[in-house]
Amino acid sequence: MTARAAEILDREPMGVPQIVIVAMCVLLTALDGFDVLSISFASPGIAAEWGISRAALGVVLSMELIGMAIGSITLGQLADRFGRRPTILICLCIMVVGMFLASTAGSVGILSGYRLLTGLGIGGMLASTNAMAAEYSNTKYRSLSVSLTAAGYPMGAIIGGAISSHLLTQFDWRSVFVFGAIFTAAMLPLVWFLLPESVSSLSARRPDNALERINSILKRLGHSAISALPEKSAIETKPGLPQLFTKNLARTTTLLIVAFFAHIMTFYFILKWIPKLVVDMGFAGSEAGGVLVWANVGGAIGGVLLGILASKFNVRWLTIGTLAFSFVTVVAFGTGQDTLSKLSLASAFAGFFTNAGVTGLYAIIAAWFPADVRAGATGLVIGAGRGGAALGPIIAGYLFETGQTLLTVAILMALGSVLSLIALLLLGRKSETAAR
Repeated sequence: MTARAAEILDREPMGVPQIVIVAMCVLLTALDGFDVLSISFASPGIAAEWGISRAALGVVLSMELIGMAIGSITLGQLADRFGRRPTILICLCIMVVGMFLASTAGSVGILSGYRLLTGLGIGGMLASTNAMAAEYSNTKYRSLSVSLTAAGYPMGAIIGGAISSHLLTQFDWRSVFVFGAIFTAAMLPLVWFLLPESVSSLSARRPDNALERINSILKRLGHSAISALPEKSAIETKPGLPQLFTKNLARTTTLLIVAFFAHIMTFYFILKWIPKLVVDMGFAGSEAGGVLVWANVGGAIGGVLLGILASKFNVRWLTIGTLAFSFVTVVAFGTGQDTLSKLSLASAFAGFFTNAGVTGLYAIIAAWFPADVRAGATGLVIGAGRGGAALGPIIAGYLFETGQTLLTVAILMALGSVLSLIALLLLGRKSETAAR
């Protein structure tokens, strides 16, 4: 039987070119991390200049998350239909335009619209890079590659946060978006030259010269060529969203949507509200950005560590334990701290466990769904889950507006991690056919 290109990548060792592809996915996710959190770095300045309430600010903080939900599902499906690489390039262009226009906004409504546009690109990017990292990894290191890709998110926030904190000491909040637009535009040539199309996508879509393109990529990666495309019936198919709710997959799909939705509410409560809360405690806006950076330092370490452990231990149980500690550390942050160093430490611990939980969920998505529906499943779960990302800051904003204390709000928002933990307990063991 004719060998499939995806099977060659599954079984053979990963060479330097494949590692570079995974590294590019990590870098693109890092870019997403900064672009999403740019509004958090800018939020104290926006609130001060425009005099908006916490409730209104919560809506602004959530707009790109709503866009991400739409983009993950719609653009994620486009990645299956037209290819991962062109979708990533389109998403980068959308993000450049959205970030630049945000720097020109003069009102809450206009800024919200531009952040919604930016979120569309970010959502499509996340679905595409997660699938790309899985498809260019071998079976042994697939969970690690996907986990490291997810861990790129806080890495981008760390680097971008450090730069943003410096910019905010010299310029106003608009400079954060200008920097984001420039940095995003700089990624376009890197993707063009370093990131090939997914061979699994080429095999499934069969564009013109598919065999030649696949063999060219395999040669570039240091693998042997295939003599012919497999019979159509033997190719991994991309059946779309309905397939995810058939008898075999409906339970897995539903529970992972619930798990991602619930925990992402907790995750974004921490990431979106830290700068404003720190300023409200009496610290400067530039210092607030530093606290958020520490949350992402903890998140990056937690994500990388979980990825390493996931290649040796059961990723589901690792994630369940992480979610339990996520609840504890978010509540600990809510007790309040009287010094900047204590706030930074509490933020780092909360970031460590909340982001490790997100990283674990990404790895579970890649492992629990079979390869022929992985891309669509990733887009759906991430997209639906982003509803929780959008709701988290809004709910917290209205809770604060009603006079609830920081500790009360933190406890209520941390319950999302508990609900996610319960969903993973109900998920059960991975199917024997998953990820093959």
